[in-house]
Amino acid sequence: MGQLRHMLRDDDVNHDEQKQILELGMKFRENRFYHRPFEGPQGVAVLFDKPSTRTRSSFSIGVAELGGYPLVIDKSGSQLGRGEPIRDTTEVLTRMAYALVWRTFEQSRIEEMARVATVPVVNALTDEFHPCQVLADFLTIAQFKGGVDALEGMTIAYLGDAANNMANSYLLAGAVAGMHVRVAGPNGFLPDDAIVQDAEAIAATTGGSILVTTDPQEAVRDADCVFTDTWVSMGEESQYDVRSKPFWQYQVNEELMALAKPDALFQHCLPAYRGKEVTSAVIDGPQSVVWDEAENRLHAQKALLTWLIGKQRGDESLLS
Repeated sequence: MGQLRHMLRDDDVNHDEQKQILELGMKFRENRFYHRPFEGPQGVAVLFDKPSTRTRSSFSIGVAELGGYPLVIDKSGSQLGRGEPIRDTTEVLTRMAYALVWRTFEQSRIEEMARVATVPVVNALTDEFHPCQVLADFLTIAQFKGGVDALEGMTIAYLGDAANNMANSYLLAGAVAGMHVRVAGPNGFLPDDAIVQDAEAIAATTGGSILVTTDPQEAVRDADCVFTDTWVSMGEESQYDVRSKPFWQYQVNEELMALAKPDALFQHCLPAYRGKEVTSAVIDGPQSVVWDEAENRLHAQKALLTWLIGKQRGDESLLS
C-alpha cells in the first residue's frame, strides 16, 4: 500500500510532483486512454454544491475515460444538501468510491472531508482555491510554449479580483512551478497576507517570485501569459453594476496585452463576460487559448486522479 494524498490546495504538491502531474497531462493530451486506473469500472464520487459546466463535464468524461464510473451527486440530490454532517457523508462515500471530488464553498468543508476520507479527495473548487483549473492553465502554457520544463522562470500576470480563489491558486501553484507570479487588483480586493507569505516562502525554494500590485501595467509588462476571471462571483450577478466599479482599469484589452510579450498567451477560466473583464478583441483574438485551456481541464484532471491513485496504491507505473 502506498501513501494517501489529497489535492485540496495548490501547494499540496511540491515542484517535482507538480511537474510529474503536468507531464502526465501532456501524455493524456496525446492519448486520452494513456492510463485507465479505474478499470472495472470503479466508482468516483463527484459532488457539486455549485453549478458547473466545465468541471462537471471534464470530471464526468475524465473518470469514464480512466475506466471508471462517475457518480455525480448534486446538492439537491444528496443528504449533504439537507444538513447531514460532512463527516457522515464522507464515512459512507469513502467506503464505496475510489476517490472523492467536491465543488463546494468554504475550504474548511473539503478539509473536513479529507480528514475522514480513506481515499484521495480532490478540490474541484472552493471559495479559497481552484487547483484543478490552474493545473489545466499550466498544461496549456506547456502545450504552447515547449513543454512542462518551459514553465520554470516564466512570468504570469493575473488581473481583476485578486482576493478570489483564482488569484490564490495562481500565487501558490505559480510559486511551486518556479514562476514569477504577478497579481494585480484594486485596494480592498488583494490576496490575503497569509496566502502571499506562503507563496513567497515556496518561491524562495523554487527560484520564482511574487508581486502583488494595484498597477495593472506593472503586472502585465513583459509577461508570458495574462490571466483574468469574472469580476463577480457566482450568485452575485445581480450586484454586477456595483461590484464591477473598482475593476474597470484591470480589463484585459488590446492596449494592456500590448505591454506583455508579443507571443504572450491570454487565458480565462470561463465563463467570460466579453466587454467587461476582457474585450472581445482579446478573448477571440490570436493570443487567446481559452478553448485549449478548457479542454485541458479534462487532461489535467485525469492526470491528477491517476497520480493520486498511483500514490495511494504505491503503483509507480501510474506516476509517469
